[in-house]
Amino acid sequence: MSNFATRHAQRIRPAKAIRAARDLARVVLGDDPPICILFPDGSSLGPVDAAMRVTVRSTDAFAHMLRAPGELGLARAYVSGAIDVEGDIGLAIDLQERIENAGLPVRPALAMVRAVGLDVLRNPPPPPPEEIRTGGRMSFRRHTKSRDAASISHHYDVSNEFYRLVLGPSMTYSCAAFSSDDDTLEQAQQNKYELVCRKLGLAPGMRLLDVGCGWGGMVVHAAKYHGVRAVGVTISSAQYEHARSAVAAAGLEHAVEIRLQDYRDIADGPFDAISSIGMFEHVGLSQLEVYFRGLKSLLRPEGRLLNHQIGWPPGNRRFGRERTDLNPRGFVQRYVFPDGELHEIGNLAHSMQATGFEVRHIETLREHYARTLRFWGANLDADWASAAAMVGEGRARVWKLYMAGSAALFDTNRLQVHQVLAVNVVERTGRAAMPWRPDWDHRLNTPGGATEPMLPR
Repeated sequence: MSNFATRHAQRIRPAKAIRAARDLARVVLGDDPPICILFPDGSSLGPVDAAMRVTVRSTDAFAHMLRAPGELGLARAYVSGAIDVEGDIGLAIDLQERIENAGLPVRPALAMVRAVGLDVLRNPPPPPPEEIRTGGRMSFRRHTKSRDAASISHHYDVSNEFYRLVLGPSMTYSCAAFSSDDDTLEQAQQNKYELVCRKLGLAPGMRLLDVGCGWGGMVVHAAKYHGVRAVGVTISSAQYEHARSAVAAAGLEHAVEIRLQDYRDIADGPFDAISSIGMFEHVGLSQLEVYFRGLKSLLRPEGRLLNHQIGWPPGNRRFGRERTDLNPRGFVQRYVFPDGELHEIGNLAHSMQATGFEVRHIETLREHYARTLRFWGANLDADWASAAAMVGEGRARVWKLYMAGSAALFDTNRLQVHQVLAVNVVERTGRAAMPWRPDWDHRLNTPGGATEPMLPR
C-alpha cells in the first residue's frame, strides 16, 4: 500500500467503517447474498462456499466505493488491490448492477460516510495509475488522428510478451470461431481467419487490405492459404513491429506489407477485398461515414468488405437516442478502451448501405466470444506471476476483470458481436458476383483452416 493510501486508511476509523460497510452491504444485497464478503476484522457476509468471494484488504475500498458508487468505485478498489476477488469474477457484473439499480439506502449510506469521514471523501485515495484521464494526450477532440493514436497506444502498446501470454501463440485479439466443443483456442482462431477469407471469396493473386491488422494473423493466413497479396495497417507501434516479424518468419515478405498507418490515410486502392476484424470499436459515430466511404473508395466494383465488430443489443438508449459511446464513468472507458464506441447491428448495417455498400450476410458469434474470453482468462490465471511481472499487478487485474466481465455480458446478451459481409455493387447494373448460397462453412476446421497452403502468384 502506498504512503498516501496508508494515510487515508489510518484516518478512516476501521472498526466503525467495517461495521457500517457490513450493514450497508446487507441492506443492498440482502441477508443471503450470492457472494461472500470477508472484512478485515475477520467477519463476513454471505456463504463461505459462494461462487465468488470478495476480500476487503484495505478500508480504502470504502472510500473508493463511496466516492464513485457502482462500477467505477468497485473497479478502483479491485485494480488498486484494496479488494481481492476469487472464484467467478463475472458475478461482479451482477453485483455492480444490483448496487446501481438499488441505489444507496440513505441511513446506512450516511452511517458509512460518517465512519469513513468527510475529509477522506473530500480528498479520497487517488485512482490507480492504470486509470486513464482525459487530459494530456487525451485532451484532443475525440476521434482525431492524434487522439485515436493515443487511445490505441494506451491499450495495445503494453507488452507483446503479455499479449502472447494471454492470447496464445496466434496473437489474435478478436473472437474465435469454434466448430466443436473439442476445438482448441488456436484452432478456433485459425477457423475465424479461414471463415473471413472464404466470406471474402479470396483467390490467388487477389489484393487484400486488412484494416487494423493487429499482430498480423489475418494477412499471414490469407497470403499463406489463399495466395493473396496483402496490406495490413495498424497505428500501434508494438503491433507493427510484431506483425512485420511474423510476416518475415512465415517467409511472406514478398506477398505481405505491414504499415504503421491510419485507415484514413490509405490511398493506394483498388483492393479486391477488405477485412476489418475487431477494429471498428475504435472508429466512433462521428467517423462512420468517413470510414465506410473511405473503404468503398478503396474497393473495386464487386469487391467484398467483411466488418467484424462488437456491438450493443437493441434498446441501449440514453437521452432518447441510441447509445454508442461507453459509459464515461465506467470501467471499460477508464481502464480498457478509452474512446471506444459500440454500434447496434441495425444502425451499422444502415450506415454501410447509406454509403453505397450492399449488406449480403450477417452472422452473430456472441457465444464464441464468451468462450474465447474464458480461454484468455485461463491463460492469464495459469501464469499470473509472469503476467504481473510484465505489466504490473494493477494492469493484470484490469485484464482479469475486463475478460471475466465481458464473458458474462456476452453470455447474457448484453454485448453482441457480428460479422457483416457487404459488397461494392456495380453502379447501374447492380452486379455483385455473389454465390447463390453461402458456401463458406464446409469443413471449416481442417488443419490450418484450409486444406493446403497456396502460394501467391
